[in-house]
Amino acid sequence: MDQAKFSDGVMHTKDRGSTHLSQETVKKLIHQSQEAKQHSYCPYSKFRVGAALLTPDNCVFTGCNVENACYNLGVCAERNAISKAVSEGYRSFKAIAIASDMNDQFISPCGGCRQFIREFGSNCDVYLSKPDGSYLKMKVDELLPVSFGPEELSLKKVFDIPNDTEPVL
Repeated sequence: MDQAKFSDGVMHTKDRGSTHLSQETVKKLIHQSQEAKQHSYCPYSKFRVGAALLTPDNCVFTGCNVENACYNLGVCAERNAISKAVSEGYRSFKAIAIASDMNDQFISPCGGCRQFIREFGSNCDVYLSKPDGSYLKMKVDELLPVSFGPEELSLKKVFDIPNDTEPVL
């Protein structure tokens, strides 16, 4: 990644057309996820998470976790970043980097985020990182094996399902 420029709150990078990310690009993406982590709103868990999502045309969307007093209404960093990208018209992604404050192990997306990332493809690179910048690279397929995605909805189904129960009135 030689240069980066911002327009409309989106970062554009200069690593055009590459399916294999350079070390410099990976480091920058992880750094952006660490910066996004700084904006986390996590008064309940005190567990900050940041994400940086790279699109095929090398735009970067960042997200952080946002908690809520009604716990299940919180939003994870990964879903936040993906939602921002989707709201700008993106539907496929090259990579996502995830950061937290854990020193002893790599941060990994929760099950819901794994499924959310999978919605947009199973071949995306996922960089699980530590605060020191070290990382583990995985594919969505590795994080969510034998997954269910949009493709399954178009497979042949049985439509003649007998109704064995009587309606309750």
